[in-house]
Amino acid sequence: MKAHLASLFLLAATLHAEPAKEILLWPNGAPGSEGKDTPEVVTTDAGGEVRVNKVNKPTLTPFLPADGKGNGAAVIVAPGGGHSVLCMTHEGFNPAKWLADHGTAAFVLKYRLAKEPGSTYTVDDHAVADMSRAIRYVRSHAAELGLRSNAIGVMGFSAGGEVCAIASMRFDSGKADAPDPLEKFSSRPDFQALIYPGRSQRIEPIKESPPAFLAASAKDREDISEGLLPVYLKFKRAAVPVELHLYSSGGHGFGLRDGKSAPVHAWIERLDEWLRDLKFTGVK
Repeated sequence: MKAHLASLFLLAATLHAEPAKEILLWPNGAPGSEGKDTPEVVTTDAGGEVRVNKVNKPTLTPFLPADGKGNGAAVIVAPGGGHSVLCMTHEGFNPAKWLADHGTAAFVLKYRLAKEPGSTYTVDDHAVADMSRAIRYVRSHAAELGLRSNAIGVMGFSAGGEVCAIASMRFDSGKADAPDPLEKFSSRPDFQALIYPGRSQRIEPIKESPPAFLAASAKDREDISEGLLPVYLKFKRAAVPVELHLYSSGGHGFGLRDGKSAPVHAWIERLDEWLRDLKFTGVK
Protein backbone atom coordinates (compact mmCIF):
# COMPACT_ATOMS: atom_id res chain seq x y z
CA MET A 1 0.00 0.00 0.00
CA LYS A 2 2.85 2.41 0.85
CA ALA A 3 4.44 1.78 -2.53
CA HIS A 4 1.08 2.39 -4.21
CA LEU A 5 0.59 5.70 -2.40
CA ALA A 6 4.11 6.74 -3.30
CA SER A 7 3.25 6.19 -6.96
CA LEU A 8 0.22 8.47 -6.55
CA PHE A 9 2.42 11.25 -5.19
CA LEU A 10 4.94 10.83 -8.00
CA LEU A 11 2.24 10.95 -10.66
CA ALA A 12 0.63 13.97 -9.04
CA ALA A 13 3.93 15.84 -9.04
CA THR A 14 5.04 14.94 -12.53
CA LEU A 15 1.96 14.48 -14.67
CA HIS A 16 -0.05 17.49 -13.48
CA ALA A 17 -3.59 16.14 -13.17
CA GLU A 18 -3.10 13.10 -15.39
CA PRO A 19 -4.76 9.98 -13.96
CA ALA A 20 -2.84 7.48 -11.88
CA LYS A 21 -3.35 3.73 -12.07
CA GLU A 22 -6.78 2.42 -11.12
CA ILE A 23 -7.28 1.44 -7.49
CA LEU A 24 -9.29 -1.69 -6.73
CA LEU A 25 -11.85 -0.88 -4.06
CA TRP A 26 -12.07 -4.53 -3.00
CA PRO A 27 -8.71 -6.18 -3.79
CA ASN A 28 -10.12 -9.56 -2.75
CA GLY A 29 -13.36 -9.13 -4.70
CA ALA A 30 -16.45 -7.00 -4.20
CA PRO A 31 -19.36 -8.47 -2.22
CA GLY A 32 -21.96 -9.63 -4.71
CA SER A 33 -19.41 -10.16 -7.48
CA GLU A 34 -18.19 -13.56 -6.37
CA GLY A 35 -17.34 -15.79 -9.31
CA LYS A 36 -17.72 -12.99 -11.86
CA ASP A 37 -14.53 -12.83 -13.91
CA THR A 38 -15.87 -11.53 -17.23
CA PRO A 39 -13.46 -8.83 -18.44
CA GLU A 40 -14.64 -5.25 -18.73
CA VAL A 41 -15.66 -3.97 -22.13
CA VAL A 42 -14.09 -0.64 -23.07
CA THR A 43 -15.01 1.13 -26.31
CA THR A 44 -14.30 4.53 -27.81
CA ASP A 45 -16.78 6.13 -30.19
CA ALA A 46 -16.05 8.39 -33.15
CA GLY A 47 -16.20 11.45 -30.92
CA GLY A 48 -13.57 10.10 -28.54
CA GLU A 49 -15.98 9.16 -25.74
CA VAL A 50 -14.72 6.21 -23.71
CA ARG A 51 -17.50 3.89 -22.56
CA VAL A 52 -17.20 1.03 -20.11
CA ASN A 53 -19.53 -1.80 -19.13
CA LYS A 54 -19.30 -5.29 -17.60
CA VAL A 55 -17.82 -3.82 -14.43
CA ASN A 56 -17.28 -6.54 -11.82
CA LYS A 57 -14.27 -5.00 -10.07
CA PRO A 58 -15.13 -1.44 -8.95
CA THR A 59 -12.22 0.97 -9.13
CA LEU A 60 -11.14 4.55 -8.53
CA THR A 61 -8.92 6.46 -10.95
CA PRO A 62 -7.19 9.38 -9.16
CA PHE A 63 -6.63 12.79 -10.71
CA LEU A 64 -4.44 14.71 -8.27
CA PRO A 65 -3.44 18.38 -8.33
CA ALA A 66 0.16 19.25 -9.13
CA ASP A 67 2.50 19.19 -6.17
CA GLY A 68 1.78 22.09 -3.82
CA LYS A 69 -1.36 23.16 -5.72
CA GLY A 70 -4.00 21.16 -3.85
CA ASN A 71 -6.64 22.83 -1.70
CA GLY A 72 -7.29 19.77 0.48
CA ALA A 73 -10.71 18.90 -0.96
CA ALA A 74 -11.62 15.80 -2.96
CA VAL A 75 -14.51 14.79 -5.21
CA ILE A 76 -15.48 11.24 -6.16
CA VAL A 77 -16.98 11.39 -9.66
CA ALA A 78 -19.68 8.93 -10.79
CA PRO A 79 -20.26 8.97 -14.58
CA GLY A 80 -23.71 8.37 -15.98
CA GLY A 81 -25.01 6.03 -18.65
CA GLY A 82 -28.39 4.75 -17.56
CA HIS A 83 -26.86 2.04 -15.32
CA SER A 84 -26.04 0.09 -18.49
CA VAL A 85 -22.77 1.77 -19.45
CA LEU A 86 -20.39 4.36 -17.97
CA CYS A 87 -19.69 7.48 -20.06
CA MET A 88 -16.16 7.93 -18.81
CA THR A 89 -14.97 10.96 -20.78
CA HIS A 90 -17.42 13.88 -20.59
CA GLU A 91 -18.91 12.70 -17.28
CA GLY A 92 -15.74 11.36 -15.69
CA PHE A 93 -12.25 12.15 -16.91
CA ASN A 94 -12.97 15.67 -18.21
CA PRO A 95 -14.52 17.06 -15.01
CA ALA A 96 -11.93 15.20 -12.92
CA LYS A 97 -9.08 16.82 -14.85
CA TRP A 98 -10.72 20.25 -14.54
CA LEU A 99 -11.08 19.86 -10.79
CA ALA A 100 -7.49 18.68 -10.36
CA ASP A 101 -6.21 21.56 -12.51
CA HIS A 102 -8.03 23.90 -10.13
CA GLY A 103 -6.68 22.35 -6.95
CA THR A 104 -9.35 19.79 -6.02
CA ALA A 105 -8.39 16.13 -6.07
CA ALA A 106 -10.78 13.96 -8.07
CA PHE A 107 -11.36 10.22 -8.21
CA VAL A 108 -13.40 8.72 -11.06
CA LEU A 109 -15.47 5.76 -9.90
CA LYS A 110 -16.26 2.73 -12.02
CA TYR A 111 -19.28 1.22 -10.33
CA ARG A 112 -21.28 -1.91 -11.06
CA LEU A 113 -24.15 -1.57 -13.52
CA ALA A 114 -27.66 -2.66 -12.64
CA LYS A 115 -29.36 -2.37 -16.03
CA GLU A 116 -26.96 -3.86 -18.55
CA PRO A 117 -28.21 -7.10 -20.15
CA GLY A 118 -27.89 -10.05 -17.80
CA SER A 119 -26.88 -7.98 -14.79
CA THR A 120 -27.46 -9.41 -11.32
CA TYR A 121 -26.58 -6.10 -9.68
CA THR A 122 -28.92 -3.48 -8.26
CA VAL A 123 -28.43 0.25 -7.85
CA ASP A 124 -29.03 0.28 -4.10
CA ASP A 125 -27.12 -2.88 -3.15
CA HIS A 126 -24.13 -2.67 -5.46
CA ALA A 127 -23.64 0.68 -7.23
CA VAL A 128 -24.30 2.62 -4.01
CA ALA A 129 -22.08 0.19 -2.08
CA ASP A 130 -19.29 0.98 -4.54
CA MET A 131 -19.72 4.70 -3.93
CA SER A 132 -19.80 4.27 -0.14
CA ARG A 133 -16.64 2.16 -0.35
CA ALA A 134 -14.98 4.85 -2.46
CA ILE A 135 -15.78 7.52 0.12
CA ARG A 136 -14.29 5.37 2.88
CA TYR A 137 -11.19 4.69 0.76
CA VAL A 138 -10.45 8.33 0.04
CA ARG A 139 -11.15 9.35 3.64
CA SER A 140 -8.88 6.59 4.96
CA HIS A 141 -6.00 7.94 2.85
CA ALA A 142 -6.73 11.64 3.35
CA ALA A 143 -3.58 12.36 5.37
CA GLU A 144 -1.24 10.63 2.91
CA LEU A 145 -2.82 12.43 -0.04
CA GLY A 146 -2.84 15.88 1.56
CA LEU A 147 -6.64 15.95 1.86
CA ARG A 148 -8.92 17.09 4.66
CA SER A 149 -11.11 14.25 5.87
CA ASN A 150 -14.04 16.68 6.26
CA ALA A 151 -13.89 17.93 2.66
CA ILE A 152 -14.57 14.75 0.70
CA GLY A 153 -17.62 14.93 -1.53
CA VAL A 154 -19.33 13.20 -4.42
CA MET A 155 -20.42 14.30 -7.88
CA GLY A 156 -22.62 12.30 -10.21
CA PHE A 157 -24.13 12.69 -13.64
CA SER A 158 -27.55 11.25 -14.59
CA ALA A 159 -27.49 7.64 -13.29
CA GLY A 160 -24.32 8.52 -11.39
CA GLY A 161 -26.24 11.37 -9.80
CA GLU A 162 -28.77 8.86 -8.51
CA VAL A 163 -25.93 6.81 -7.01
CA CYS A 164 -24.49 9.90 -5.32
CA ALA A 165 -27.87 11.03 -4.01
CA ILE A 166 -28.63 7.67 -2.41
CA ALA A 167 -25.14 7.41 -0.93
CA SER A 168 -25.74 10.88 0.53
CA MET A 169 -28.92 9.65 2.23
CA ARG A 170 -27.67 6.25 3.43
CA PHE A 171 -24.40 6.49 5.27
CA ASP A 172 -22.82 5.55 8.57
CA SER A 173 -20.04 6.86 10.77
CA GLY A 174 -17.96 3.69 10.50
CA LYS A 175 -17.49 0.79 12.88
CA ALA A 176 -14.51 1.01 15.22
CA ASP A 177 -14.34 -2.79 15.61
CA ALA A 178 -14.76 -3.64 11.92
CA PRO A 179 -12.28 -6.30 10.70
CA ASP A 180 -12.00 -4.45 7.38
CA PRO A 181 -9.91 -1.29 8.04
CA LEU A 182 -11.89 0.80 5.53
CA GLU A 183 -15.16 0.02 7.29
CA LYS A 184 -13.88 1.98 10.31
CA PHE A 185 -14.24 5.23 8.34
CA SER A 186 -17.41 7.22 7.75
CA SER A 187 -19.20 6.79 4.43
CA ARG A 188 -20.95 10.18 4.67
CA PRO A 189 -19.91 12.56 1.91
CA ASP A 190 -19.28 16.12 3.05
CA PHE A 191 -21.04 17.57 -0.01
CA GLN A 192 -22.88 16.32 -3.08
CA ALA A 193 -23.03 17.69 -6.61
CA LEU A 194 -25.93 16.20 -8.54
CA ILE A 195 -25.72 17.03 -12.23
CA TYR A 196 -29.00 16.20 -14.04
CA PRO A 197 -29.50 13.29 -11.59
CA GLY A 198 -31.66 10.36 -12.62
CA ARG A 199 -34.81 9.44 -10.70
CA SER A 200 -34.75 12.68 -8.76
CA GLN A 201 -38.02 11.73 -7.05
CA ARG A 202 -35.96 9.36 -4.89
CA ILE A 203 -34.04 12.21 -3.29
CA GLU A 204 -35.31 12.75 0.26
CA PRO A 205 -32.92 14.95 2.26
CA ILE A 206 -32.74 14.76 6.04
CA LYS A 207 -31.19 17.30 8.37
CA GLU A 208 -27.93 15.30 8.37
CA SER A 209 -27.72 15.33 4.56
CA PRO A 210 -24.60 16.95 3.09
CA PRO A 211 -24.95 20.29 1.28
CA ALA A 212 -26.11 19.91 -2.31
CA PHE A 213 -25.24 21.56 -5.63
CA LEU A 214 -27.84 20.88 -8.33
CA ALA A 215 -27.47 21.61 -12.04
CA ALA A 216 -29.49 20.70 -15.12
CA SER A 217 -30.94 22.07 -18.34
CA ALA A 218 -34.48 23.35 -18.74
CA LYS A 219 -34.50 21.38 -22.01
CA ASP A 220 -33.85 18.09 -20.25
CA ARG A 221 -36.63 15.56 -19.83
CA GLU A 222 -39.42 16.64 -17.50
CA ASP A 223 -38.49 14.51 -14.49
CA ILE A 224 -35.18 16.40 -14.33
CA SER A 225 -35.92 19.86 -15.71
CA GLU A 226 -38.96 20.19 -13.46
CA GLY A 227 -38.15 17.44 -10.97
CA LEU A 228 -35.19 19.31 -9.50
CA LEU A 229 -37.44 22.16 -8.36
CA PRO A 230 -39.18 20.13 -5.62
CA VAL A 231 -35.80 18.56 -4.77
CA TYR A 232 -34.39 22.03 -4.16
CA LEU A 233 -37.33 22.82 -1.87
CA LYS A 234 -36.84 19.55 0.01
CA PHE A 235 -33.28 20.54 0.83
CA LYS A 236 -34.41 24.00 1.93
CA ARG A 237 -37.11 22.58 4.18
CA ALA A 238 -34.58 20.18 5.71
CA ALA A 239 -32.32 23.21 6.41
CA VAL A 240 -29.57 21.72 4.24
CA PRO A 241 -27.50 24.24 2.22
CA VAL A 242 -28.46 23.92 -1.44
CA GLU A 243 -27.82 25.72 -4.72
CA LEU A 244 -29.70 25.11 -7.98
CA HIS A 245 -28.69 26.07 -11.54
CA LEU A 246 -31.20 25.49 -14.33
CA TYR A 247 -29.77 26.48 -17.71
CA SER A 248 -31.92 27.41 -20.68
CA SER A 249 -29.91 25.24 -23.08
CA GLY A 250 -27.98 22.01 -22.95
CA GLY A 251 -30.44 19.13 -22.96
CA HIS A 252 -29.51 15.92 -21.16
CA GLY A 253 -25.93 14.74 -20.81
CA PHE A 254 -24.05 17.99 -21.38
CA GLY A 255 -21.33 16.97 -18.93
CA LEU A 256 -18.04 18.71 -19.59
CA ARG A 257 -16.86 18.70 -23.18
CA ASP A 258 -13.82 20.30 -24.77
CA GLY A 259 -14.35 23.40 -26.87
CA LYS A 260 -17.87 24.20 -25.69
CA SER A 261 -18.65 27.79 -24.70
CA ALA A 262 -22.43 27.89 -24.04
CA PRO A 263 -23.37 29.06 -20.51
CA VAL A 264 -24.37 25.53 -19.50
CA HIS A 265 -20.75 24.45 -19.85
CA ALA A 266 -19.74 26.88 -17.11
CA TRP A 267 -21.57 24.83 -14.46
CA ILE A 268 -18.27 23.48 -13.13
CA GLU A 269 -17.05 27.02 -12.49
CA ARG A 270 -20.19 27.65 -10.46
CA LEU A 271 -19.49 24.43 -8.56
CA ASP A 272 -15.96 25.61 -7.83
CA GLU A 273 -17.35 28.90 -6.50
CA TRP A 274 -19.89 27.05 -4.37
CA LEU A 275 -17.22 24.83 -2.83
CA ARG A 276 -15.17 27.91 -2.01
CA ASP A 277 -18.19 29.72 -0.57
CA LEU A 278 -18.91 26.80 1.77
CA LYS A 279 -15.21 26.65 2.77
CA PHE A 280 -14.58 23.19 1.33
CA THR A 281 -11.87 24.72 -0.85
CA GLY A 282 -9.71 27.77 -0.33
CA VAL A 283 -8.89 26.61 3.21
CA LYS A 284 -5.28 26.11 4.24
